[in-house]
Amino acid sequence: MCAQDELQETSQQLLKTTLKRFCIIVVFGVAFAYIEAAVVVYLRTIIYGEPSILPFPLTEFLTLSLFLTEVGREAATLVLMLTASWLFGRNLQQRFAFFLTIFTVWDIFYYVWLKVLADWPSSIMDWDILFLIPVAWAGPVLAPLIVSVTLLTFAVIILYRSCCAKPIRPTRAGWLAFIVAALIVVASFCVAGLHIAEPDFQSHFYWPLFAPGYILAVAIFLKCLLKSK
Repeated sequence: MCAQDELQETSQQLLKTTLKRFCIIVVFGVAFAYIEAAVVVYLRTIIYGEPSILPFPLTEFLTLSLFLTEVGREAATLVLMLTASWLFGRNLQQRFAFFLTIFTVWDIFYYVWLKVLADWPSSIMDWDILFLIPVAWAGPVLAPLIVSVTLLTFAVIILYRSCCAKPIRPTRAGWLAFIVAALIVVASFCVAGLHIAEPDFQSHFYWPLFAPGYILAVAIFLKCLLKSK
């Protein structure tokens, strides 16, 4: 058997193994999303008396003890995702891709399960509290779903090319630009989070801030992908 045939056979085996791990990671993310949705149903029932209610502007929020507990739970969630992705990945790039997979599947199915359990959101433009670390993140459900679908696509491409021995090799400048783009997107959520108790809360999610960060991130990824070819 020539070296090229051996390489092809190795790539096919790696692809099968990675596909199995990817499927397991997806199941993990879906199940984890159910746990997240169930916790939210409990919290809304405790605070508002109805799991399908998240009244914006928020005039009533978590007590200090519940707030700190929720922050701790979110931090623990990230640790679990990082741990799982570290165990499943063969190298740093795969681990990063598996983390993106868990995070995005978890985020997408979180809203799927909330719809099943509490018939919420009624629209993809309904607002949600997205995260609490280091400050409250907020915005219409559509925005995080756009990010999650895009990052899941990135993860699939990274994993596939890694199995084919054609990994994406971003430069330091590329990484820096991608981090800047991500921070711009995060900033759009954090700015909105500062205004969740105000009557005009919807006017404080700035799509003109979100969109450039999102577009820059996609452009940087595509540039690295094309250069890696």
